[in-house]
Amino acid sequence: MQSVVTLIAAPGAEEALRAATSGRTVDWLAPTACDIHDADEAAARAAIAGRPIDIVVQPAAGRRKRVLVADFESTVIENEMLEELADFLGLRAPVAEITRRAMNGEIDFVGALTERVALLRGMSAATLVEAAARIRLMPGAAALVATLRRAGVRTALVSGGFTVFAEPVARRLGFDRVVANRLDIVGGRLAGTLTPPIVVGATKRDTLASLAAELGIGLDQTLAVGDGANDLPMLQAAGLGIAFRAKPSVAAAARWRIDHGDLTALLFAQGYRAEEISGL
Repeated sequence: MQSVVTLIAAPGAEEALRAATSGRTVDWLAPTACDIHDADEAAARAAIAGRPIDIVVQPAAGRRKRVLVADFESTVIENEMLEELADFLGLRAPVAEITRRAMNGEIDFVGALTERVALLRGMSAATLVEAAARIRLMPGAAALVATLRRAGVRTALVSGGFTVFAEPVARRLGFDRVVANRLDIVGGRLAGTLTPPIVVGATKRDTLASLAAELGIGLDQTLAVGDGANDLPMLQAAGLGIAFRAKPSVAAAARWRIDHGDLTALLFAQGYRAEEISGL
């Protein structure tokens, strides 16, 4: 089966990509991305060593997927929203450490989540609005979703975080579906608990499978992206599962990873050209 090697440089690293591909026959997708067909993978990896360039190697056929399931925090947005909420209590550092360990798979996700949410008990629900104002979209997120929607791709935003943050971002970007946790609010204050069931890694994988089944397609025609240990089930199930700027254990376990590019890298990995990408 014919394979394709896609090289994707970090934004602004066009010269590094040109240097890495000097003397090779390449198909330029954009100044920061190119395909090399039937290339020697080992040679391609050697050529980019030490440069801010990502590599995706896959079969050339069927690259363009029909479903996207994306993690929310540290993937579609730059923030971890529990950390933003904890910041109002002066607890950002300890909560961030728990988040890091949970996302790296060092501690149980559900236990870590319930422990952190319990710290928020008594916080005014108005603080959620203040925290939402801090949300920063990941570079390339809007272009990714707009381009895939225009191509008829079904999209879902999945999160072990909270609907109060995920749903407005999903509406803004145009995701078809949102799956996230609901914070319990009583008398205008956070109760420090979540409404069951809690979204876990299996939930994300099942969302991917459900969308594929609705379209009558196989999982090989799906794309998933995320950064944490609870994203691994869907990354491993998807036809193209990309660990995006992922925690070390996740990057090591995933077949594909993007460490340098922004979210438009997922489009280049599917063979989209710059002129096909909305807002690029």
